Amino acid sequence: MSPSFTLPDTTSLGDLRTYLRRASRVEDGSVRLIAGGGVLAVYTAILYPVGLLDEVPTVLGLRTFALADPVEFDAVVPIASFVHRLDALVEEHRSAEERGLDPTAATAVTAELPLEVHTVTWAAISPPRGGWVAQLDIDARTLRRVAREGMAEVAEAVPTAAGDAVVRRVRAEVWGRPVNGEEHLPAGAAFAAESLGFLAEGEPVRLFETGPWSRLTTTRGHVLVKRRAWSLSR
Repeated sequence: MSPSFTLPDTTSLGDLRTYLRRASRVEDGSVRLIAGGGVLAVYTAILYPVGLLDEVPTVLGLRTFALADPVEFDAVVPIASFVHRLDALVEEHRSAEERGLDPTAATAVTAELPLEVHTVTWAAISPPRGGWVAQLDIDARTLRRVAREGMAEVAEAVPTAAGDAVVRRVRAEVWGRPVNGEEHLPAGAAFAAESLGFLAEGEPVRLFETGPWSRLTTTRGHVLVKRRAWSLSR
């Protein structure tokens, strides 16, 4: 039987679905879910290397959700299948509203995970939980500009019907560049923060470092970056 978890309300359900839908538009592979201590941590891959010669950094999105019931599991499941199940739960809640139930009531929602997958390389990388050292905050407008300029450059540089090797080379070049003034932070982190909807106008983005890892944090979520082992900015 697949693991399941219970969110405290339908607002959390909607937030989880929105987050995963955004992630699937960038990378429609898998999602890693870790439950423990009353919290569900949901990791999504935005960028990650494929093979030893791929120079793209590992860039992960993370959102956490409070759980209504204590459960523990660590599972990797197909993101498309999981979003489909969440869609069904949202529709079920709408049906309840149509039956005259109070839509403002805090109704717990239980979701069952799809069957797991076991061949996802990025899911074996576990970001550290402690040891983070705060750096200077970054203006969200700077990250948004870097992300949008990078997306335009990738779109212009990749020819129609380009092979996967060409696409990955261009993406590695564009998203592997450091953000201006932040030598340890690749532009791919800005791409992730913008794509996942983590950037808010007027809200500073907090930056943390530990070893080869960087973390961007806002009230909407986290972006975790692991630099390649050969990187001079390690």
